[in-house]
Amino acid sequence: MASQRPVRVIQWATGAMGRTALRRIIDHPDLELIGCYVYSDAKAGRDAGDIARRPATGVIATNDIAQILALDADVVIHTPRITLPYEAMNADVARLLASGKNVLSTAGFHYPEAHGPEYAGPLLAACQAGRSSLAGLGVNPGFVVERLTLAATGLCHELERITIEETVDASAMASPDFVFGLMGFGADPANTDITTGPLAALYTSLFSEVLHLAALALADPVVRIAPAHETTLAPRDILLPAGTIPRGTVAATRWRWTATLQSGVELTLSILWTADPALHPEQGLGHWNVHIEGRPNVRLTLAIDEGDPALPPARALTDATIAVAIAAIPALLAAPAGFYALPAPPAFRARL
Repeated sequence: MASQRPVRVIQWATGAMGRTALRRIIDHPDLELIGCYVYSDAKAGRDAGDIARRPATGVIATNDIAQILALDADVVIHTPRITLPYEAMNADVARLLASGKNVLSTAGFHYPEAHGPEYAGPLLAACQAGRSSLAGLGVNPGFVVERLTLAATGLCHELERITIEETVDASAMASPDFVFGLMGFGADPANTDITTGPLAALYTSLFSEVLHLAALALADPVVRIAPAHETTLAPRDILLPAGTIPRGTVAATRWRWTATLQSGVELTLSILWTADPALHPEQGLGHWNVHIEGRPNVRLTLAIDEGDPALPPARALTDATIAVAIAAIPALLAAPAGFYALPAPPAFRARL
């Protein structure tokens, strides 16, 4: 790409994920930042470099989507915080696509077809109108199941069951909205069962896309998806940067789904978010533990960290998420109009 003009990029949203993306775009020799969308009035009007703690770029952040739509960009790096309901971001994304901009999101859109034509149809129509492509990428969803785990199934002659377990340490997270809202911490089980409410619906929508995309790679359609969510209550008051989790309220959420495939293979995805990893000694080491049962059995452990315990645990995952997204830009730009997913490495197939 060095011999060509830089890829013209708009950064959409500048929270923790977005600021990391903004820095990587500014620093990258093959990318040119031409626009920056923010949600808050406090950030609107500031230089994007100032928001990213970089020298001035001359790109002024805006919260006016009309200004963003008017820009001639190759790609929008879309990194807002996921919201309730799951489809709340679709209208903005459709407008970006229809204006001729490819969109690469870390907040969903991994496999829109999983939700049927009523959900996917308007997004696909926007892609066709703008001759643009839409992709959802990140670490999970986006990499751990769809690329790493599926590649490992290629070691098997027979496949019976796949289990992916994720552990995320939220003890250093500083955003009250995220910790007490989207993670569900601090919820009183006497008043609210978050495992059957809007949060459960949100994450089922998001992670069902992973299960359907994995089934597609295995050429083995999903027959049903069964949830088995759990919460862990705080044995004491737990003080976090985001606030205090009172004793007896939710201190961890385990979102878990098992997809049964047409062949009978079971695919379980379990995601544990916790305010205190010491509450879960059974989880073992690593952010992800993958167990593939078949012939042969395959076990994987994946850890992503900074190597410095003084740094926030979430920073390494944020860096990795943005690295996956930026690395996919050339493939997204070369893709035909429509939905795009990075092709999985050769996975298990019962038939040639």
